[in-house]
Amino acid sequence: MDRLHTIVRDYAWGSTTAIPALQGRPADGTPQAELWMGAHPGAPSRVDRGAGPAPLDLVIAADPVGELGAAGVERFGPTLPFLVKVLAAATPLSIQAHPTREQARAGYADEESRSIPLDAPHRNYKDDNHKPELICALSEFEGLCGFRAPAEAADLMASLGVPGLDPLIELLRTKPESEALSGALAEALGMTDAQGRETVEAVARAVTAAAPSDPTGALAGYAFAAAECPGDPGLIAALLLNHVRLQPGEALYLGAGLPHAYLRGLGVEIMANSDNVLRCGFTPKHVDVPELMKVVTFRGGRPEILRPEPGADGERLYPVPIDEFRLSRYDLGGQPATLPGDAPQILLCTAGTVELTSAGQTLTLRPGESAFLAADGAATVLDGPGATVFRSTVTL
Repeated sequence: MDRLHTIVRDYAWGSTTAIPALQGRPADGTPQAELWMGAHPGAPSRVDRGAGPAPLDLVIAADPVGELGAAGVERFGPTLPFLVKVLAAATPLSIQAHPTREQARAGYADEESRSIPLDAPHRNYKDDNHKPELICALSEFEGLCGFRAPAEAADLMASLGVPGLDPLIELLRTKPESEALSGALAEALGMTDAQGRETVEAVARAVTAAAPSDPTGALAGYAFAAAECPGDPGLIAALLLNHVRLQPGEALYLGAGLPHAYLRGLGVEIMANSDNVLRCGFTPKHVDVPELMKVVTFRGGRPEILRPEPGADGERLYPVPIDEFRLSRYDLGGQPATLPGDAPQILLCTAGTVELTSAGQTLTLRPGESAFLAADGAATVLDGPGATVFRSTVTL
């Protein structure tokens, strides 16, 4: 077992207090957006095996089979296939979608062939992998996820009484679903001229005025986004999306092509080890509308809110349709729990104090602390009444 020495990313949308409060340390006034746990080369965690801290990605690269197991390397290759984060949003993240693996490979190869630097602001594909993800709420967590049914989106827009939305409403009410949603999104993202900016401002005023009497709370979410991202045409695009509020312990799975944005809250996020993002609003960063339109799946419907399913030995699993990551939770009572050691895993404590015991080694984790366990076959026992531990691993 290795205690992870982790890196906090200070993106501007991050909360100044949530991650420090989780870890029981004073806030310093700077935004602390994401606590990364894993072997992503952008901010790898470090482990210390007696020779000083070493990046986990390099430790794994030196002995992939020893760290990930032969079955894991055969199934996923010689790198840790997932990345875990504690995400703390105080203001909206960009509305975004992620490509399929095939789209990522094609897009990455194309941009490599055109010699676009990986750090170029207009680069879309930083690697050739897909980026499905799961967010599990630690606090009440608010976001946008997937398209509303076209008729529902049209009714919402019509209720605001903004004439500039009439063309979108017409599209949503008269065209087939895919055409309606793609046309409305393209129209929304095109509202960058003077007339479009007037429409965005009128919508911001309308959602702010109507929010106090909206029983669903959705308009309050849009009003919050409008206040935090003034003048951004992403507000119009956001009206096409489902507003979602998760309670602690609830989760969302976000597959390829699904437009989404996190608005505010604290959660545990796990994803495939990729950084491929196509943005479409609430961001000053590059927005490539043609590429985005190729990636997004234009299908309406309510997202499924996931609640953990009981498993063996106290495990509560969040089911997902992929194998690169597997997230579960242990709420420890009076009985310890035993974890198998056949796959690499990261354990994160979010409440209480937990003691890990494996092959004669003991490690104590407190809230916000984490550990990497290599796939060495040794079982690990979790013990700590009142503690909560999230387990991230793979499905072999």
